[in-house]
Amino acid sequence: MAVIHAGFVRATGDIDLLVDSSPVNFERIQEALSILPDHAVREVRPTDLDRYVVVRVADEVVVDLMKSACGVEYAEATSGIDRATIQGVEIPFASPELLLRLKQTVREKDAIDRRFLELLIEQRSGAR
Repeated sequence: MAVIHAGFVRATGDIDLLVDSSPVNFERIQEALSILPDHAVREVRPTDLDRYVVVRVADEVVVDLMKSACGVEYAEATSGIDRATIQGVEIPFASPELLLRLKQTVREKDAIDRRFLELLIEQRSGAR
């Protein structure tokens, strides 16, 4: 969703969330995702974020929860957040620079995203 927000319109099958895995935040995650109709978040255990690279909450909307992505953890990522207000709700999105760091995988779609992000960052830096 952050890549789409940055301007690269493409299909996506899920929402990836880089999250703080503390017990207090885990409760917040469960509360927030409990609005989804199938209540799939009930299947997620507090220790899952520490045990697995990706914790998939497969509900009406698929949400992938990650404690770390490409070596970047939530605390480090907070300095690379852009915020947008959508229908009156403030939404944090990874900035293009942070997204580029989070897309360092072997997946083909991440390679395409990286190229878009590299060009976007280059264009933005040239405009300054």
